[in-house]
Amino acid sequence: MTDTNPTTDRYQRGLDRMMELVSPEHAGSYDHAKLVDSYQSIDEHLADYIVSFAFGDIYSRDSLTQQEQTLVTISMLAALGIEPQLKLHISVGFNVGLTQQQIVGALIHGIPYIGFPRVLNGLTLLQQVMAERTASDSSAS
Repeated sequence: MTDTNPTTDRYQRGLDRMMELVSPEHAGSYDHAKLVDSYQSIDEHLADYIVSFAFGDIYSRDSLTQQEQTLVTISMLAALGIEPQLKLHISVGFNVGLTQQQIVGALIHGIPYIGFPRVLNGLTLLQQVMAERTASDSSAS
């Protein structure tokens, strides 16, 4: 049985971990906190599932660094062709200290496995994220 009480340690651990991935400098960008909030009206328990399971259980594991987790996530989402989530995780990549070169490298490494179309789509999303972050930086100045 899953513990879905938002006051649990599991939920708090997930919330803390999720907030580590949110960039206060790029508040205009779409992040996990906004994603969770956007589903609140659909189902009252969905936010808890995302926070407790994805972040409280999976993202809180310490077998990979934040950067490694993010590169794996970017690679998997590119392979699946799940573009909205891929864009979000590319942004997270910058939040956890990945460089453009590392993200490009991870995507290009996928060409023999997932093909040019999905990699090019990922690179297009990378360009969008970089443009949005630049615009956000400019408006904050």
